[in-house]
Amino acid sequence: MIKGELFDSTIPFGEPELLKASSYQRYLEELDADSVPGSPATRLSQLSSSLQADLWRHEQRTGSYEIVEVMAACLRHSSRVTVHLQCGARVVPLTVFPYERLVHCPIDLDELVERHLQHLHVMHLEPATLRPPGDPVRELIGEPRLYRSLAPLLWVLALRGPRRDLLPEIAGPAVYRVSPALDLDTAPISGSLRAAIERLRLQAMPLSAIAAWPAFDRERAARMLNALYLQAGLIVSRSHPDAVRESWFGG
Repeated sequence: MIKGELFDSTIPFGEPELLKASSYQRYLEELDADSVPGSPATRLSQLSSSLQADLWRHEQRTGSYEIVEVMAACLRHSSRVTVHLQCGARVVPLTVFPYERLVHCPIDLDELVERHLQHLHVMHLEPATLRPPGDPVRELIGEPRLYRSLAPLLWVLALRGPRRDLLPEIAGPAVYRVSPALDLDTAPISGSLRAAIERLRLQAMPLSAIAAWPAFDRERAARMLNALYLQAGLIVSRSHPDAVRESWFGG
């Protein structure tokens, strides 16, 4: 299991500059009041049209945004986005830089993970104002110590977050294999999870077979596959004979 102390410490949780969730919710309700019925909410209007459509499908299906699905969409569209997360009584802006594989967060990520991971609520998304280190617009670059590698956070969100099922993009009849290019040297995983990933480097397997491995069940298998997908380390095949067999037998 992944523990804390994965990230460098930043500032203490709950500093005064973090907005109150109640005040931010009132602001969002005002945005929704201005939206056109049957169309993506006004609060998404500044995002790219492709990302809007992706997120809108998720909202229509579940009634809300889920952090793992949101992160997957940002990565899929290579969009720099600030995700406003409700963490207890405060709102934390988490800015994602997919191309640079960085994340900016004004609070300690270990605190975020250990105290709020199971209850993170996505309140709002907007295009990132902050720029990554090295950007020519230097006045929009945040404090260097607040930028961290994106990869460890993605592992934690997938393996320990609230989502228990496969992401829609990789669900359904399929077999899965780990990309040879995936680097596990710095991944915060060990034991049966690492062994399973190494096994998937050698052989493509359906979800039902992975779920039957020692120390696995369907939820743990789905979490691992979601994590690999977020790391761009998963190869999904729907034409493989085992995938076709899964479709016949309801897998």
